[in-house]
Amino acid sequence: MIDQLSRDRHQGIHFLVLLILGAILAGAAELPYGGWIQIPILSIVWWWLKQEKFASIKKMFVSGLIFGLGYFVIGLWWIYISLHDVGGMNAALSCMAVFLLSAYMAIYFSLATLTISLLHQSRLTGLFLGASWVIMEFLRGYIFTGFPWMGLAESQLNGPFAPIAPYFGGLACTFLVIWTSWEILQIKKHAVMSVVSIAAVIILSQAAGLIAFTKPFGEPITVRLIQGNFEQTLKFNPESISQQIAFYTDEIKKEAANLIIIPETAFPWPQNNLPTGLLNYLQHFSNLSSSNILLGLIGEVSGKTGSQYTNRATGLSPNTVPYQFDKVHLVPFGEFIPPGFRWFVEAFRVPMSDFARGSSEQAPFSITRLGQADINAAITICYEDIFGGELASRIGNSEKPVHLLINMTNLAWFGKSQASSQQLRLSQLRSLETGLPALRATNTGITSVLGPDGKVLSSLPEFTQANLSTQVQGYVGKTPYVRWENFPILSISCILLIWGLIRHRRF
Repeated sequence: MIDQLSRDRHQGIHFLVLLILGAILAGAAELPYGGWIQIPILSIVWWWLKQEKFASIKKMFVSGLIFGLGYFVIGLWWIYISLHDVGGMNAALSCMAVFLLSAYMAIYFSLATLTISLLHQSRLTGLFLGASWVIMEFLRGYIFTGFPWMGLAESQLNGPFAPIAPYFGGLACTFLVIWTSWEILQIKKHAVMSVVSIAAVIILSQAAGLIAFTKPFGEPITVRLIQGNFEQTLKFNPESISQQIAFYTDEIKKEAANLIIIPETAFPWPQNNLPTGLLNYLQHFSNLSSSNILLGLIGEVSGKTGSQYTNRATGLSPNTVPYQFDKVHLVPFGEFIPPGFRWFVEAFRVPMSDFARGSSEQAPFSITRLGQADINAAITICYEDIFGGELASRIGNSEKPVHLLINMTNLAWFGKSQASSQQLRLSQLRSLETGLPALRATNTGITSVLGPDGKVLSSLPEFTQANLSTQVQGYVGKTPYVRWENFPILSISCILLIWGLIRHRRF
């Protein structure tokens, strides 16, 4: 009886430490050098897991699950704000939703850590662990439409491996983070070899950043990004909506620019129900001022089941037919109901809309200028900039060269949380992967301009009503990642895992 209590106590401590380490790892992502700090934290995690030398596969799976749960609950807690504070869902159900999503995300971490138990441990284990982590992260961004938020890659904007992103993407950065964190454990046994290996990889990664695959194109364009800072509400209040539309309309016409952008759904009414003549009025302003304008609004399309709304960006250019981009990658339970879950949405009154999906082959938005070549911009709406492979594919397959990235978003759903800084890092990673500058037009923040290296060039304070007026240089060219997407790193990871399995069978 005493032995059983001792074992239970030991196991409880083991799981509690993993839960805390997961939370610390998530918190480190928000620190100035978070990408560096996360690596030794992961080393501690691997060391702690290795203490359970004879742990069963089941216990290793549960250990990885609890570690992942601590990580994602801290990283994704802000979903509670959108469900409870904005959507009005019951507090207990909102907490349960955050917990269940975090648990689902943690399964991928858990499956990746099984490599420690399933494969013969050696100095090569770091390669196999990195490969399994890459495969699991790829699947996390693909299964059930994917939700690859809070990956290790975006933290590398403040870490040693960011320069690898233009070559092989964020997943390659993840691979190197995992490998390095494991290799640190080998220093005790193989001090010289491990230190030299780690130093060489970091130096080569930093040197890789000296090569640029894109170059400036044409003259810089003048830009105005309008941040309205309107609270999110699901209540239909015509007066508030009218005030919001009036604010953005007045701000647009205050000053001409080559490009003026307002955030996602800044006009929160369906396009056909906007005030009479509003779009014609803005088109007239575009014609007179030679300004290109991007508007976030609710579109409407006709389908087999009748009319359906879309999350749309409408572009107005001087003396040109209006452009439109309908959001392609919709948020499950936020913008569409996954098959078989309508009962859940109705039973628990989940705050959402059921939008139509845009085509993945939509052309970029062309920013016209008198006497100069057009600047073509690839548009993403809200969390579409999480999916690096999809954006790289759109740019690589575009008939027109893409010179600029534009993200229009509204994070008022998530209040004063780290959601905005997390998405900013994702946008930075997309710029780094593609070698293109980016504009982020947001409702509450962080409205910003990013360089082709992912660095923030200028930004507005969060939760302020303001304009960001600046100039942006377009770039031309394609990085290796845009050309190859995730194929190289996925191929390498699969080969390593196959090698690991063959090697394991021999021992």
